[in-house]
Amino acid sequence: MLPPDTSSPSLEHEAAKDTQTIIAGSFPHYGEGGRELIVQAYDFAALALKDITRENGTPFIDHPMKVALIVSDEIGLQAECVAAVFLHEAMRMNPEVKQLPSSFPQEVIKMVEGLNHISTIKPRDTRLEAENYKKLIVQYSTDPRVTVLKIADRLEVMRSLELFPKASRERKIMETLMLYIPLAHQLGLYNIKSEMEDIYFRFSDPEQYRSITNKLKATARDREKLTSEFIEPLKKTLSEAGINYKLKIRTKTAYSIFKKMKKQKVPFEGVFDVFAIRFIVDCPPDPVIEKDLCWKVFAYVTEEYEQDSNRLRDWLTNPKPNGYESLHITVKNKEGAYIEVQIRSKRMDDEAENGHAAHWSYKGIQHEASLDKWLLSVRSTLEHPSEKSSPDDLPQPPDKEIFIFTPSGELRILPKGASILDFAFNIHTNLGLHCTGGKINGKAVSFKEKLRTGDVVEIFSGKNQKPSADWVNYVVSSKARGKIRQAIHEEEFRSAAEGKEILLRRLKNWKLDFPDEMLAEFMKKNRYPSLKEFYSAIGEGTLDVNVIKSYILEHDAMMEQAAEAARLKEEEKKRQHAQNEESGKGDDILIIGTKGLKGLDYKMAKCCNPVYGDDVFGFVTRDAGIKIHRISCPNASRLMDQYPYRIQAIKWAPTQSSGSFQASLRVIADMEPFVINQIMELVAQFRASIRSFSFTENDRNGTYDITMKLSVPSNTELDKVTSLLRNMKHIQKVSRL
Repeated sequence: MLPPDTSSPSLEHEAAKDTQTIIAGSFPHYGEGGRELIVQAYDFAALALKDITRENGTPFIDHPMKVALIVSDEIGLQAECVAAVFLHEAMRMNPEVKQLPSSFPQEVIKMVEGLNHISTIKPRDTRLEAENYKKLIVQYSTDPRVTVLKIADRLEVMRSLELFPKASRERKIMETLMLYIPLAHQLGLYNIKSEMEDIYFRFSDPEQYRSITNKLKATARDREKLTSEFIEPLKKTLSEAGINYKLKIRTKTAYSIFKKMKKQKVPFEGVFDVFAIRFIVDCPPDPVIEKDLCWKVFAYVTEEYEQDSNRLRDWLTNPKPNGYESLHITVKNKEGAYIEVQIRSKRMDDEAENGHAAHWSYKGIQHEASLDKWLLSVRSTLEHPSEKSSPDDLPQPPDKEIFIFTPSGELRILPKGASILDFAFNIHTNLGLHCTGGKINGKAVSFKEKLRTGDVVEIFSGKNQKPSADWVNYVVSSKARGKIRQAIHEEEFRSAAEGKEILLRRLKNWKLDFPDEMLAEFMKKNRYPSLKEFYSAIGEGTLDVNVIKSYILEHDAMMEQAAEAARLKEEEKKRQHAQNEESGKGDDILIIGTKGLKGLDYKMAKCCNPVYGDDVFGFVTRDAGIKIHRISCPNASRLMDQYPYRIQAIKWAPTQSSGSFQASLRVIADMEPFVINQIMELVAQFRASIRSFSFTENDRNGTYDITMKLSVPSNTELDKVTSLLRNMKHIQKVSRL
């Protein structure tokens, strides 16, 4: 707070009278309450700024006074806005003023806070980040009038540019061109925008400025005469046609003419639209009627004057994407002077000036939907100042983004709710991946800490820091989420590659095999959903390879026991078969169709693996007895064509007393981690057992190519397995080999 004033009561009284006189004379159109608020703010600022002068030695209070007059007289804002101007300068220029007295209205204090925030912005390079700094200015304007007050402040600075040193002057005119002129344009403050453009032009290129302004002055009478002569022959024609219209004359500013000269690479005389005549047709807002009348005016103008057809712009038939509708033509009078003519209806003109097709929407100014909506709402507030509303009812700026500074002053934009970790990834991916925390406005915090607009953030990192899966819970930006997930996946693949290498090396040292079917059983038993997780566990050390060794040894021992049992069972079967042959019982599995061949040795063909119940035939070989083939065997057609005399009719015995058959299936399945386990579980539900199981990964198609050999009692059981496999989710194809 300011120190108390120790002047005498009589002097205080005289000073109060002087202030009231100044304010009453400067702001007569405000009511008594408004003037009292301005007096209070002026007195507060005058005391805070009493020892401060401008660059030319005049009291600094002159600056806020001139800004206040712009706000009051040229823009027409309320007394609260004028008071905010004085209070802002008091706080900005006097560091002893930490807060404002509570006697000031809350909406005034809110505006002052916004102006104070904006005054801290020190753009590093407005040419590169102009749009971002514009957004930041708007973000600080929680009361939308703050942006307008800042534009008024900048206008006064531009009017006083001679006071500033050269370096400061150049920085201010560049900021004005990139930030404040576009904002003034978007807010519909066209007079202020044009004045700031011309001041910028006067200082940035004084020679061109003098040349163009002198030519404008020299041709002013010619333009007035040209306009009068242009409309005179059309008055009677339009009147007799019953067309009511309003005529508008618009002369380009010096800077606007200069930009067109550069763009079109023409001299001043080559700019056809130094000034334009606009016909605004008064008619009902009916598209058919409007277009009809506009084309009639076009016809009357082009009948009277020679048209340059190359410069016709028909935005009536094909409106611009933003909805802009108008006819633009260039005509030449009898003296050879060119005149730009614009023809539109009253509705089209209102839409162009105030609606979504407003002038700023198609002049190459970058913008986005949320910011445009806010700026339009501010324009509405400016255009209807008498509609008093509470500060809470005023339009609020878009808040989907926050604006953060690096310690060197670089501006970064992040989504609302972003953390230190988001900011680290925004600067550089490696900084994000190794982030350990940071500082916000000089205070150390964890990387989970949320950020707010205006924060100055410094990042801490450590070379041993690595992202973990829970990091995604502390970020909101898509870049940070994507980079964290990518890093975790890369780490998992790296660990998986290391784990696979470790396992293969150990298996080689142990001289042990770990076939695919055994691996699948181990993964199922230990709940590893995919090979990546399995190998990663080895690479990360959470799975000891000695556990796998023990499993293989136990499995091999069990398989040896099973093989021995199978061998004994097979020997018993052969012994029983021999006894049957000797006893004359014959074969209880197959019945050979040709007489005299009973008891002939036979084998199941390996090419098609027949199963009890399949349609089969016999093929008499030279030295291996009869080979039994399926009718659908890939070799069946060839054998029947080339060796018909060797073909024997075969059928199965009516009942099967014992035995099992080998059958091979090929399964194409989606590369899902659980699909192999599901296949094994399904087979186990039937009278079938897996004898071998192998698969390969097709990364290109994202599929597993699985081959498995089953032991089944009959084709009925095999058909059950095949049918249910085909109905499983993620199974693309099942075929018998």
